[in-house]
Amino acid sequence: MKLFFHKVTNWEYWPFQVLYVPIYFLWAYYAIKARSIFFFNASNPKIKNGGFIMESKKQIYDLLPKKYYPKTILIRENSDLKDIVNQLVEKQIYFPLIAKPDIGLRGSGVKKIKTVSELKEYAEKANFDFLVQDLIPFKNEVGIFYVRHPLQKNGKITGIVSKEFLIVTGDGISTIEDLLKKTPRFQLQLDVLKEEYGDQLHQILRKAETLNLVPFGNHARGAKFLDGSDLITPKLTKMINEIATQIPEFYFGRFDIMYNTFEELEQGENFQIVELNGAASEPTHIYDPKHSVWFAWKELARHITYMYEISVENHKMGVPYLDYKVGMREYRLHVAQNNKIMNF
Repeated sequence: MKLFFHKVTNWEYWPFQVLYVPIYFLWAYYAIKARSIFFFNASNPKIKNGGFIMESKKQIYDLLPKKYYPKTILIRENSDLKDIVNQLVEKQIYFPLIAKPDIGLRGSGVKKIKTVSELKEYAEKANFDFLVQDLIPFKNEVGIFYVRHPLQKNGKITGIVSKEFLIVTGDGISTIEDLLKKTPRFQLQLDVLKEEYGDQLHQILRKAETLNLVPFGNHARGAKFLDGSDLITPKLTKMINEIATQIPEFYFGRFDIMYNTFEELEQGENFQIVELNGAASEPTHIYDPKHSVWFAWKELARHITYMYEISVENHKMGVPYLDYKVGMREYRLHVAQNNKIMNF
């Protein structure tokens, strides 16, 4: 019951459909102006559906210069384990590694794989195509939202989110499970963590010993999001703009980046792109617990307005909006894909 009230009184845990109620009206207004519900696909013409639904992560990686992201291979559904291992050897991807759905949503289905047997289990269970990737060695993660008008040479950073992973610190007495129960944010992940870690949660960590239970910065998996927009600098903007302008016809989205130090990130050193998200990107700095829901609605409205303006400009230059029938078919596929992964 305490967790229920925690979720109700902290809007960052509200269901997506509830949080976005006011935004639906703004979307309807822009859809009427554009004469298309699916105007978003014109925001990033080289990404399927603009990166809003049913976009392949592998196809997006292929748009990026290879030096910016970890070694990645696409594994088709029902692939033989021997073939998967052969691909890992060929690409020199070693354990531990990351496995995740090629078409996914909000971090569902992402897992750190430590052994061949764990990879076998993941592959046998996955009823979807998935990616395997090198584990990025850097300890910090940010989400950097980038916007560029199609007629402009340079874009801008409109928000930065920094992320605190789901890390517990031992006291020499409490089990890992007990430590998780001390923080509501972590306790909400307990059922998923029990399924993943089993009896390991009964271990007692030494005093001051830390353990990262979810080594990727996903809000739905217990990471704490903090507004790091004060980190926006001319140096960082220049660096991100140099990357973004190398991506064909990319104008709107969020770079999720792992890095060593912020100073190195500004210089374009010691970082890798975890993912590039398109039209479905959220300005995730809104989820900082210090922000009100009014702040969140304002930021969501601001970014959807950017997406609309970019889409309209690209449409004027010949990029078609998604046909209604095609858009509805894509949406139904999106719902089915999401159900698959949520039940994974």
